[in-house]
Amino acid sequence: MKLARDTWLIFQRQIQLLLRNPVWVFVGVFQPVMYLLLFAPLLKPALNAPTQAAAYKIFVPGLLVLLAIFGGLFQGFGLIAELRAGVIERSRVTPVSRLALLLGRSLRDVISLIAQAVIITLLALLFDLRVFIGYLLLAYLMLALIALMTSAVSYGVALKVKSEDALAPLMNTVAQPVLLLSGILLPLTFAPGWLQGVAKWNPFSWAVDGTRALFAGDLSNDRVWQGLSIIAVLAVAGVVWAARQFARSVR
Repeated sequence: MKLARDTWLIFQRQIQLLLRNPVWVFVGVFQPVMYLLLFAPLLKPALNAPTQAAAYKIFVPGLLVLLAIFGGLFQGFGLIAELRAGVIERSRVTPVSRLALLLGRSLRDVISLIAQAVIITLLALLFDLRVFIGYLLLAYLMLALIALMTSAVSYGVALKVKSEDALAPLMNTVAQPVLLLSGILLPLTFAPGWLQGVAKWNPFSWAVDGTRALFAGDLSNDRVWQGLSIIAVLAVAGVVWAARQFARSVR
């Protein structure tokens, strides 16, 4: 009960800070919207899709996973600013759970990501994208787990390096191969066999395939449950590791 109460208090505080400056929600969604409006229309001939709607069913799920990955991985910059301002230092004298310090922030990031995903989905409806609401909610669950994992890892790394100059190149180094090996922009079915083999070791490629299967209405596809299971396990592992970093930093 104490953990839940403390998490709720931290979450409320973080949401209040977000609502005071909600422009960041729209800044975060700006680049994906540009991809949706300017890049997606080129995909129908490139993918040999029968209709534009079919092309969007391939592209939009990948775009949402991209948003979840990058949106989470760069949350650590805000925590470094809090470290510099002494916010984390002052937490030492409070009885708040150290795990709640992490969960409250990560849940804020999940809510922000889902809000951005809803905006993109609604815009995609204008391009004849259609998806069953139950499958869409499952896809959002996948996105929420990705955002929880990536934001937790980002916070943990931020507590380790304590510098934006070190965090930025580190996150970019991780994010670039993850992007290229997950088939986010284009399905890896068009890639050479060796590249598909390497991509199987990338957990996000399973998440992208699972999300695409949900948008296509294929709930029985193994990639859906495999992707959810893999990302759930990694999310738990990421939270546990990051919570230890919080515990060491706030003593």
